[in-house]
Formats: sequence, C-alpha cells, structure tokens
Amino acid sequence: MDPLDSSLHVALFAHHVARPDDEIDLGQAALLIAAPEYPELDIEAARAQLDDLAALAKPALSGLLDGTARAAALVQYLVDEQGFRGNTDEYDDPRNSFLNEVLTRRLGIPISLSVVALEVARRLSVPLRGVSFPGHFLLRADGKQSVLIDPFTGRAMTVGGLSELLARVYGQRRPPRPDEVQPASKHAILSRMLANLRNLYLQRGDIARQRLAEERIRAIEAAIRSLPSHSVYPSPRSSLVH
Repeated sequence: MDPLDSSLHVALFAHHVARPDDEIDLGQAALLIAAPEYPELDIEAARAQLDDLAALAKPALSGLLDGTARAAALVQYLVDEQGFRGNTDEYDDPRNSFLNEVLTRRLGIPISLSVVALEVARRLSVPLRGVSFPGHFLLRADGKQSVLIDPFTGRAMTVGGLSELLARVYGQRRPPRPDEVQPASKHAILSRMLANLRNLYLQRGDIARQRLAEERIRAIEAAIRSLPSHSVYPSPRSSLVH
C-alpha cells in the first residue's frame, strides 16, 4: 500500500458511508476497506461471490418459515457446507479482516465472518443482524424468538457461553446486559472492523496503515454527526474488537 494514495481511498470510503445506515451497502463498504491493500481488487466480482453464495444457500432454507430458523440454517450452511471458519491458528493475520480474502480463503475473525453471513442473508431476505458483543462479534436471528449465533461455529449461544465471553474481557462471569446484545448499525460494524485493523497495525508499528484506519473511523464519525438523528440508530460500543 502506498500511503501517498490514502487520501483517495479515504474519500471514496467517506462518500460511501455518508448516508443513512439503511442505505449503506455493507459488503461494498467492507471491500472498500480492503481496496488499498489490493490494487487489482474487482469489487463487483467479489460482490458476485456473495450473490453466488446466496443462490447456493437458498435450498438449505427450503420449507423454513420462521425467521430464526431461516437465519440459523443459513449461518450453519455457511459453516458446514461452505467451510467458513475462524482462523484460530493465525488470528492476527490482517487478511482475516479483508472481505475479499475471507471470501477466497474461507477464514476470518468473528466480525468478518459475520459480514459474509449478513450480506448473504440480505440477499435472501433472512432476518439476521450483527451484534457488537464485547470481545467477540455475534449474529442475532429474530423470529418467534431471538437467538444469538456464534459466526465461528454457526451454533446458538447459551447464557453460559455469553458469560464466558464476558469473563474473557472483564475477568468475571456475569449475564449480558440488554445493551450488549442489541443489533449493531452498519456504521458501528464498519468502525469495529477498522478498529481491529488499527489496533493490529499499532501493535506492529505500521504507522501508515494505522493512520489510514483511523482516518476512515473519523470519516464514519463525521458521517454520523452529519445525518439526521432519525437515520442513525443506537448501537453498542465498538471499542472491544473482533
């Protein structure tokens, strides 16, 4: 990545996120995050991969009417049949945060795997949303009942499992608070993806890439400030990453 080209990438990203949350194309925005690292990246071809996944997943939802069941079946299909999984061996590999790489390698971290699931779900009108849970991004299926799903395994989370995740972050087990399991806005999801990259590059001493991530986070913050309050819905804090 040439740091001298960062202004163009920031401008393109800022233009895309400077709109109400429901008008943001999450997949395209995530691909714009990857663009500086991959000069030859074909964003439309990557989006077509999401279209293909949706077409392949559709039969797995056949006969399922409840939104929760459809969402759970979709995430399980992506894990079991398409092989999407968490990269536990190289968790801090930056490629885990770039949507094009996740689509190709089938490896990611919770939030990037969730973006794949969210974008496939959107194409199939499946009620699936992201949850900016502390330390481990989750998916939320809403139908007859609300269920939180781990994008690593495709399986529903128990209260005990959620308490264990909180213990890893805060050092003590406790039930999750209501605000910790609310759906996250697309602005918040993108901010958390960028926070992951910022923190990773900070640890590596890669100042140019750290600053690029920070500039894009500021672009999101500026976009939110400029939008009418009714077009931005509250979301959990995104400071705790992955």
